[in-house]
Amino acid sequence: MSSSSQAGWRAQLKPGNPPKSLLIVNKLRTKVVVDAIDTLLAYVREKYPTLRVFHEDRPDIPDGVEVWHPGPNAEPVDLVVTLGGDGTILHASSLFKVGAVPPVLSFSMGTLGFLLPFHIDDYAKALDSAFEGRATVLHRMRLSCQFHSADGMPMDAHCEDWQVMNEIALHRGSSPHLNTIDIFVDGQHLTEAVSDGLIVSTPTGSTAYSLSAGGPIVHPSLSALVLTPICPRSLSFRPLVFPSSSTITLRVSERSRASAGLSMDGQVSHVLGPGEAVTVQASLYPIPCINRSSIAEPEDRTGEGAGPGKEDDWVRDINNLLQYNATFRSKALLRHSRT
Repeated sequence: MSSSSQAGWRAQLKPGNPPKSLLIVNKLRTKVVVDAIDTLLAYVREKYPTLRVFHEDRPDIPDGVEVWHPGPNAEPVDLVVTLGGDGTILHASSLFKVGAVPPVLSFSMGTLGFLLPFHIDDYAKALDSAFEGRATVLHRMRLSCQFHSADGMPMDAHCEDWQVMNEIALHRGSSPHLNTIDIFVDGQHLTEAVSDGLIVSTPTGSTAYSLSAGGPIVHPSLSALVLTPICPRSLSFRPLVFPSSSTITLRVSERSRASAGLSMDGQVSHVLGPGEAVTVQASLYPIPCINRSSIAEPEDRTGEGAGPGKEDDWVRDINNLLQYNATFRSKALLRHSRT
């Protein structure tokens, strides 16, 4: 199946084929995180004693787990469990720069985010659903990129293998001058952009940096590339949405008065000078995220609504997290309901 058909698809974890290995990815080990990991480890060791548990090679590695090193020779992992915020999931995605990504089960640690379907208090129910093959996953699209020098030759930028979950941003950084960037779509010149920068995001990333820059909100089940300008000089330069089969090339113009910094999921990775370019396309390897609604039992629901596996986590999140289309009256009612 091609990347454009994989990304955005919902799939069922296979019953009768439980995970044999698990990788824990967590934010800085505060006491809350330490207690959560200890509780989770105690549960899986009692209920799934043959499960191999891995953790990154960090100073705060939990006791009794195996060290895991990312890369082409990494130990196989069947399930990733993250504890933290959305940034923890982005970090987990970056650990799998080559090849397919195992399903990701994400737990929030008191933080809110679009990628956090489970609260840590629900760890037992969520883990059991994943091990019993009852959970469904949403394949969230990722991006890959290639760099080219001014003469069109590939550049060794030390990040060709990055798989980006949210966005790639080309921006002026600390320069006082606007960037001048030529945009090509499938090799065809689209426009010359004079702006603070440009963002190419996934549907998942459409509610991150792109949204703050005025981009559209795109459902994560879609396969698309979102091109959003950052503070463009032209008021008619509006965000565009392209099919995931497209390739977008951003080339810093020879006439640009500033170099352009390149950020991937918020991490600065490279600086492109005049004539240099980055080409962005859909990755072959989306990241499968386990949905909260897929493990909900009928008795967990209150009032009307879709049944287990039918409810859309995204609809819930844009209302709860973004307060989508919330009027002054609805905000007042929301505050009143919390008192």
